[in-house]
Amino acid sequence: MSRPTKVRSVEFIPSETKFIPEGSSNCNVHFNEIKIEELEALRLKDLENLSQEECAEKMEVSRQTFQNILNSARTKVTEALIMGYGIELKGGDFKTPHCQFICNSCGQTFIPTLKKDLEACPSCNSEDIFCTKKKIKCKKVCKLNIKE
Repeated sequence: MSRPTKVRSVEFIPSETKFIPEGSSNCNVHFNEIKIEELEALRLKDLENLSQEECAEKMEVSRQTFQNILNSARTKVTEALIMGYGIELKGGDFKTPHCQFICNSCGQTFIPTLKKDLEACPSCNSEDIFCTKKKIKCKKVCKLNIKE
């Protein structure tokens, strides 16, 4: 029996989640799914140029686990580039310091990435949204990490 997956700490949540090769359409392209924590591993190691130890510490995992996440992400990205696959960013076992909202109308849970996401649900456009951490509309607190 394997151990349960430890939740990874992620600071960056992408606003774009699908990338397809030029000339392809969503209908006829295979997508490699990259978990949010795999994207975070790529960001920390390859863009921020942090050491493996620093990356693991930021994600709150062991160095070996970080290396496994990074290897998985690099394999998926390389395969997509070589084989002409699309890339879809979704899922995973992660937590974020950003506020997470829930829509009382449609039940959608989301992390606001744009300022407009603080006003209405990105799925159904309802204004009946609340922060899951504070159970209130916390626009002033959440605006600290939101892009225009």
